[in-house]
Amino acid sequence: MSVKLRPGVVTGKDYEKLVKACKAGNYALPAVNVTSSSTVNAVLEAAARNKSDVIIQVSNGGAAFYAGAAYPNSLQGKILGAVSLAQHVHLLAEGYGVCVVLHTDHANRGLLPWIDGLLAEGAKFREKNGKPLYTSHMIDLSEETLEDNVGTCADYLKKMSPLDMSLEIELGVTGGEEDGVGSEHTGADNPKLYTQPEDVAYAYEQLNPLGDFSVAASFGNVHGVYKPGNVKLRPVILKDSQALMSERYGLEEKSLDLVFHGGSGSSDTDIKEAVSYGVFKMNVDTDLQYAYSEPVGAYVNANQNAFIAQIDPETGKPLKSKYDPRKWVREAEKGVGTKLDGIFAVLGSVGKTLAEG
Repeated sequence: MSVKLRPGVVTGKDYEKLVKACKAGNYALPAVNVTSSSTVNAVLEAAARNKSDVIIQVSNGGAAFYAGAAYPNSLQGKILGAVSLAQHVHLLAEGYGVCVVLHTDHANRGLLPWIDGLLAEGAKFREKNGKPLYTSHMIDLSEETLEDNVGTCADYLKKMSPLDMSLEIELGVTGGEEDGVGSEHTGADNPKLYTQPEDVAYAYEQLNPLGDFSVAASFGNVHGVYKPGNVKLRPVILKDSQALMSERYGLEEKSLDLVFHGGSGSSDTDIKEAVSYGVFKMNVDTDLQYAYSEPVGAYVNANQNAFIAQIDPETGKPLKSKYDPRKWVREAEKGVGTKLDGIFAVLGSVGKTLAEG
């Protein structure tokens, strides 16, 4: 009997069922970084059209922008921006008829106060609504020693589990930078970009007794889009990690919940291979930033007079219908939707929503 879940934001055991269904069905969900209600709505619309579940996530910078660029307190703005975004998704997601995972992206040690603030807000939300505010948070301490990384993640998983939340950790380094988190590491031969299966096993031993977690294991991933040859993905690292888990701990095939960071610009072949090894989540940001912006540039170029005057200098007619933000913002949203159509297809999630009805 196939698993069915109530549409809307999924957390706790329902989230675990969703992840298990992805791996069993050999498909993954796009994890889309959002920065505004417009980008959130574009993602929900595309997910509904493709009948696919989806992951909506926000970085610390995206959360601050959601609160408003002029918000006076940086940390508080990041916390409240992420709270506001999550409430927006909780309010609307069920109506779109798909399951939605809410997640925060990279948080290094300097951003742990942001996570602390969100856990406090999540506890209050759960007390009132019976479910946490976010499905999961990510802690990225990959630049630290393995012991410090996993040890701190263990401390946070102990806090998250009672809230029915999951934790995403990073082992190995994702190259490039995203909203101030990341590294300068790039280049196809940089060993820091490739996680060792033994490190994954260590993390499993420390975290598995504490709660639900996923692993962003690096296999050459880099944030952003680069010229050919700069990035060399080696998905076989994921296969080897899964094999070690089965061999050492007697676990079933694809037991690890794996995450693919730096998905923008990756080849369809590498993506599909990674998914076949148990990747259930692929982060996409850079490609969708461009997909949102490019149609706006095209619209402005096609309606130049509307962006230099309210009255057309050539015809004398009002141009309000052209410069109305709903017109060009809508073009941006459609650009995101078109790009996501292709991503859902490559990840194999089209038509596979677990949402009832």
